[in-house]
Parts: sequence; C-alpha cells; structure tokens
Amino acid sequence: MQVELTEERVFRIRSRISQEEAEGRAWAKRQDAFGALSRVAGLLSKPKGEEFAVIYRERRLQPFWRCAVSSVCAYERARTYSVKVAEGVRSVTVGGEALTVTGGQIVVKGLESCREEGRREVFVDGLTKQPRVDLAGYLRHECAEMEPDELNAVVAEGVVLAPPETRASTIVRDAVAGAIGKIDADRVIEELVRVEAIELYYRPVYAFRYRRQDKEAVVEVDGLTGEARVGGSTFEAFVGKALDPIFLLDVGAEAINMVIPGANLAKMVLVKGIEARRKR
Repeated sequence: MQVELTEERVFRIRSRISQEEAEGRAWAKRQDAFGALSRVAGLLSKPKGEEFAVIYRERRLQPFWRCAVSSVCAYERARTYSVKVAEGVRSVTVGGEALTVTGGQIVVKGLESCREEGRREVFVDGLTKQPRVDLAGYLRHECAEMEPDELNAVVAEGVVLAPPETRASTIVRDAVAGAIGKIDADRVIEELVRVEAIELYYRPVYAFRYRRQDKEAVVEVDGLTGEARVGGSTFEAFVGKALDPIFLLDVGAEAINMVIPGANLAKMVLVKGIEARRKR
C-alpha cells in the first residue's frame, strides 16, 4: 500500500463584525444568559442596565480541523457464474472447454477486474473533538494561510489563541480509517491512500462575561455570522500564550500504521515525505 501525505496548513478566517458590534449583540442577550428565572423576572419588571456589569471581554480565535482523504484500490478475484441453459442442452463449449449441464445450468469460471475509489472529508471541532458538518460553511468566508509564528503574532494584539484539544495525527488517523474499506480480493494490483488536506482553521469569536448581583454568565458572539449564544466559555488561562506548532507537525507514519495492518511500505513513504518536508 502507498500512502501520500500532504503538508499540514493553518488558516485564519477574518472577522466580519467589529468587537463593538459584537458587544451590542451580546448586551441584548445578557438577561437570557442568567437563565429562565431571570427571563421570567424580566417580564414582570424590566431590569435596569446598571444591574449588569461587563467584567471580561475576549477576542478569541477558535479552532476546527478539516481533513480530506481519498483512496483507490484495484484488484482481481476469481469467481464462478451459474448460467441457465435451454431444456435439452447437455453441454456448452466456452473458450474451447466443454461444460457439462447440471440441473439446467452450467458453471463458468471467470476473473473479475475491480477498481474502487472513495473520498472522505471531515470537519472536527477543535475544542469538543466532535465531528461537525456545519463547520464547512465557514470556508465560504475570507481566510488567509498563515505560518504558526504568524498566527502566534496575534497573541501580542490581545487575541486569545485557543489551542485545539485534538492533534492533527488523531484527525488524520480517524479520517484514513473511515476511508479504507474491506475488499474481497485474490490479488491487489494498486492500493493508494492520499491524505489531500490536513488543515487547521481559526475562526473569530467574541465572548463577554457579565455579573449580576453574585452571579456570572457568558455570552458568545460568532465573529462571522454575528449570532449571539448564551452559556459559552472564556479562555482567560490562555491569554498571552502562543500556539505549540506540534499540533500541526505531528502527523507521522505511526498514526497511519495504527489503522493499516502491515503498512511497512506506507511507513517508508510517509517517513521520507515528512523528512523531506521538514528539511525545506
């Protein structure tokens, strides 16, 4: 089996709304953030603005992964075919061989030449580790490819860079496992797995933490769609911290060998490709 591995890439998606606009949308949701009882109380008596205090504002880049894998397998297998014949036929000559009729049919031996092609594309939330098909919609927005060092430069601007909880190797391993199917073959002619994309995207999110009396709540605003969501999170622990590039450069042969039994050739191809890439 041959495995072709592309280079890992990282992208930053540009925000479509400003922090001021995001804060306005979050402010409209502040009461909802404190739960159902707060909403009911608001119907009885409108809360005053000074009851709510913004105690933390966060500009965040939040990660998700895209991985695309394609596969090709060409193989042969011997098969027999039962063919019905007319009443009274006692034998049929096929390719110079006389086949005896049994039970009103003959059995023909043949060699099947097969080719199967497949492709799998997955999107995984970098924080929850869960597949999310809807993340594909973010690719419609303007984005720019960046080196890890360039991305880390935004940390100096006060932007929180949330680290992905899932490594690139795990994403690739699971995607490859899903792309490889079982085949019934006597001889494999070609077997190729191509990892076409290993991409880490960072999308903009604004978060605002409010305090009302002795309670706190968070409202998040999507920097692309403008949607405000209550019950979000903040990442104060990562303020001023840069991204560890290992999340982009840890895809090795061991990740593939875990899902491809006896993939010694695959290991050689992967190791050579990775070594050549890192020398550039």
